[in-house]
Amino acid sequence: QVQLVESGGGLAQPGGSLRLSCATSGSFFSITAWAWYRQAPGQERELVASVGSSFGSSDSRTYADSVKGRFTISRDNAAKRLYLQMNSLKPEDTAVYYCNDVRGGLPWGQGTQVTVSS
Repeated sequence: QVQLVESGGGLAQPGGSLRLSCATSGSFFSITAWAWYRQAPGQERELVASVGSSFGSSDSRTYADSVKGRFTISRDNAAKRLYLQMNSLKPEDTAVYYCNDVRGGLPWGQGTQVTVSS
């Protein structure tokens, strides 16, 4: 059973930074294209950022327009970890953040809460 465990969330002030981490199990990490998603209260889950697999272009990254230039997704194939560096945080970034493959096809983890408030 694949497990995804997100961590690194917390309370940040507007303009601040947080770094999220996603620990994964299984042997397929390097061949999977991964993504970060978020879900704010009363809203649908949305894809925030994605990174390609080692079979494609592992340097290929995409970002939602709302986070472009502020967030950076990265991956560590040896550690089987996915990261999201979030800078210049805004109150509208407040949400529960999840990692999953780019199809959202794996069992969802518990997510990590990010709250941006002064």
